[in-house]
Amino acid sequence: MRTLIQRVSQASVTIEGAIKSSIGRGLLILVGIEAADGQEDIDWLVNKIAGLRIFEDPEGVMNLSVKDIQGEALVVSQFTLHARVKKGFRPSYIDAAPSAVSIPLYEQFVENLVQELGKPVQTGEFGAMMQVSLVNDGPVTIWIDSKNRQ
Repeated sequence: MRTLIQRVSQASVTIEGAIKSSIGRGLLILVGIEAADGQEDIDWLVNKIAGLRIFEDPEGVMNLSVKDIQGEALVVSQFTLHARVKKGFRPSYIDAAPSAVSIPLYEQFVENLVQELGKPVQTGEFGAMMQVSLVNDGPVTIWIDSKNRQ
């Protein structure tokens, strides 16, 4: 499971011209799922993301987590995080899990994040064509892959 996490001052998802979800200060989390992913990947990533100390404390040091600041979270499915681009110019998405596998894992990821943060989590719509808008704060952008934990 791969995530691309962006610290944002605001973010939103628009589908067919209507805003589906929006957040203020917090994290925009893009999630890519592959067939080999499971509950262990979800548990590790949710714990890691909720505890990431990437928000500034009163001294201006990145020392606080999204939980510490009571920030918000917006989770968007993003199969293209598993793109292979070694050959040619057209990315291959062969490593991305099919919907039958990825939808339940995506939903479980969101539910675990809700439990970890102790508050609702906003989402995109799995499989929809979405326009994601954000104001990256910092900028701070972090890539985390549950298969690369060292």
